[in-house]
Amino acid sequence: MGVRLSAAYAAGDWPGYGRALRQLIYKYIRTIDNGDSLAEGRTEAEQLRDLLRHALGNALSTLLQRSPELAEEAQTLASALRHWRPGHELITLEQRLRELSHQIGLRAEDASEQQNLLLGLFDLLLENVGELLDDRSWLQGQISVVRQLISGPLDVGSIEQARGTLREVIYKQGLLKQGIADSKTAMREMMVSFVDRLDGMATSTGEYHDRVAGYSQAIGDARSIPDLNRLLQDVLQDTAGVQAQALAARDELLAARRQVEDAEQRIASLEQELKDVAGLVREDQLTGALNRRGFEELFQREAARTQRGGQPLCVAMLDLDDFRRLNETHGHAGGDAALRHTVDVAKSVLRTTDAIARFGGEEFVLLLPDSTIFEASAAVIRLQRALAQRSLLHEDVRVFVSFSGGVALRHLDEAQDDVIRRADRAMYDAKAAGKNRVISAD
Repeated sequence: MGVRLSAAYAAGDWPGYGRALRQLIYKYIRTIDNGDSLAEGRTEAEQLRDLLRHALGNALSTLLQRSPELAEEAQTLASALRHWRPGHELITLEQRLRELSHQIGLRAEDASEQQNLLLGLFDLLLENVGELLDDRSWLQGQISVVRQLISGPLDVGSIEQARGTLREVIYKQGLLKQGIADSKTAMREMMVSFVDRLDGMATSTGEYHDRVAGYSQAIGDARSIPDLNRLLQDVLQDTAGVQAQALAARDELLAARRQVEDAEQRIASLEQELKDVAGLVREDQLTGALNRRGFEELFQREAARTQRGGQPLCVAMLDLDDFRRLNETHGHAGGDAALRHTVDVAKSVLRTTDAIARFGGEEFVLLLPDSTIFEASAAVIRLQRALAQRSLLHEDVRVFVSFSGGVALRHLDEAQDDVIRRADRAMYDAKAAGKNRVISAD
């Protein structure tokens, strides 16, 4: 019973905590014989009393900090239990405990409903923001990660992992966005300078036209050859000046054009880097394999492509054998190293068109496009053999890593969840058959 109380406390399962309290009352305290004066019976009853008092006064009252009246009632009941002795009546305590459990259940339901409503509202907001963005926007990656996180069960580990990933991505995107802003500012300044230059050319050309008109009038009024020579020299001098200015403007135009092209290439490069950085949120940070989001996007693309062309598409589920024992023997660092080792070996053995994604703690899924069920099974077996040949060296100790695998061929129009479910069942059949095996789904 103490284990159930501790588990409910750790999970924040208020209804379960209430049920465990009621069972504790019914199974132990109420069954104590009032006339039993044996020391052994008293000792057990007193131990149970202290356990219940600790659960009420410490654990439960801490959980009820947001409900002060319930926390106070839990403390009051704990104090009342301190003075209880075998043989004393329990009816009043039982009624108060049952009422407290009932109120905890109601508050838990309200809190759960409020959390679901807030998460639904947040998801709706993210969905609307995503629809306003271009599908190629680097923001889509962050939005997808948060939406995927809030759609499943929330735990501290997954939230911290998503938070750390997004912080790294946001930092890199900030640097890249600053580079884009600087390039765009430089482009604007070049365009302003060029427009100013064009305006100056227009002014000079207008003045030149006016002066040429004046020269035409002066030539008509000239009475001697020397006068005509002086006018011709002036015309040639002004023409040379305009020509020099035009040549300088042309050189500036060509230089500005090159600078604009360089700026455009720089902006395109930075924007591509932004998209690449956003792509980090589609990878598992521990192993470098795809995460669920990345796998789902790749599956959709490959499913559409292979179905259009009539090519096969296979999925394989892998689960590392005896991973819990590996963790206990070599610690979490050893377990993490085994996960990374599996992905590294898979990437070296599989084709470049294949992909590996991490689906759970020690579960991986392979996507094998353009492969029949026999070819896909052979590829998974090759991966098993490669893992057997390339044992993991962790802290100067060789660690043998193996897995059980299930392979499924996607049927026409079959959904992702369905083909993965068939591969998963085949994988569990491989586990049951002795582990380190590969079985094909029907």
